[in-house]
Amino acid sequence: MAPRFIAKQLSWPTGIGGWLVRAGMNRGNARLNGYALNELQLVPEDRAVEVGFGGAVLLPQLLRGAAFVCGVDRSQDVVNAASHRFADAVRAGRAEFRVGLVEDLPLPDSTFDKALSVHTVYFWQSLRAGSAELARVLKPGGRVVLGFLPKAHMDRMNMPADIFTPREPDEVIAALRDAGFSDPEVRRPSTETAWLLVTGKRR
Repeated sequence: MAPRFIAKQLSWPTGIGGWLVRAGMNRGNARLNGYALNELQLVPEDRAVEVGFGGAVLLPQLLRGAAFVCGVDRSQDVVNAASHRFADAVRAGRAEFRVGLVEDLPLPDSTFDKALSVHTVYFWQSLRAGSAELARVLKPGGRVVLGFLPKAHMDRMNMPADIFTPREPDEVIAALRDAGFSDPEVRRPSTETAWLLVTGKRR
């Protein structure tokens, strides 16, 4: 598959191509996803939201660890697939899946205890707007975890500039701080790890 096709499917998965790209990403991102879930620090009473859940690799673990899970993705195909796969949890009132953008989340204020998003900040139209929306839907004291590859690594991948916007960790930290998150910080399992997390706590 050509890089541009892959980039488009990563940004907005549709059809069989989107399914294939999501499957590949799930395998390639296993360590980052596991680390992000651990840093989310779920407890059984939590209401958790994952933005840009794509291949839904973390949703089963979120459902096992939290009281309620909401997934928001801008791809209708992704939302339809998750709604079908996790239909029992939806019927039980433990899950819901919605189409939406991080800059305009279709969710009420102060609803969630934890928010997670992995490999999506490259597609946000605005780091500040997305961070502000995550702050809006989290309760005071709520935790956010954002996982991504920093700009230096992304630049070497030569992704199309009209689809991908590489992000510096300092940019993400500044956006979270301005949105009302206290003590945002970079976390990674080792200095040799290409990817990283930025975490913060809603004031």
